[in-house]
Amino acid sequence: MKTLSPSILSADFSKLAEEIDAVKSGGAQYIHLDIMDGRFVQNITFGAPILKSIRPVTDLVFDVHLMIEEPEKYISDFANAGADILNVHFEACTDLSGVIDKIHSLGCKAGVTIRPDTPVEAVGSVLNKLDMVLVMTVYPGFSGQKFMPEALKKIPILVKVRKERKLNFDIQVDGGISLKNIRQVMDLGVDSVVAGSAIFGTGDPKAAASEFMSIIREYETN
Repeated sequence: MKTLSPSILSADFSKLAEEIDAVKSGGAQYIHLDIMDGRFVQNITFGAPILKSIRPVTDLVFDVHLMIEEPEKYISDFANAGADILNVHFEACTDLSGVIDKIHSLGCKAGVTIRPDTPVEAVGSVLNKLDMVLVMTVYPGFSGQKFMPEALKKIPILVKVRKERKLNFDIQVDGGISLKNIRQVMDLGVDSVVAGSAIFGTGDPKAAASEFMSIIREYETN
């Protein structure tokens, strides 16, 4: 299944439940939650209590992107708050395999994120343990950045490795994704697309999500 994961970092937090319901009505299957700690990245967003507070208002998959140092200290909090997928940064982990095992032990799917300057080979040894690889097409830490098409060269490599090794991880892309470049991304074999300002910044997140999903569904049988 191909999925859309709208990032609530660009949503109106004064009416967050309504914003989430709008993108669900537009066909989105996931909600992307960007967690920033002011250490791994410069900005600070929110923590597990926000997840816990909005978990009762939706049955969408909580796709949690941990842009934090020492994620192993906090993944239990996010799992207990209702995360379904926990995605940690390769660059933030000293024992990546151990972190993945801990995520699975908590009943969540495990993903690893790589920044634009991190090669696919960096995560090659753990691909057999992953449910998702998130390829960043901007540098993490700020919403609304310009899309970096050069980062897309990693996607065909991941598709090839997945096929050759008969693995089952999804490939997700995050950073500057819009209706102008989504086909460029989907053509490469991506399974999940994260979009923030291109959905919540339009003034009509339901309509924007619906437009994204109309394109994503074209790739369901590809």
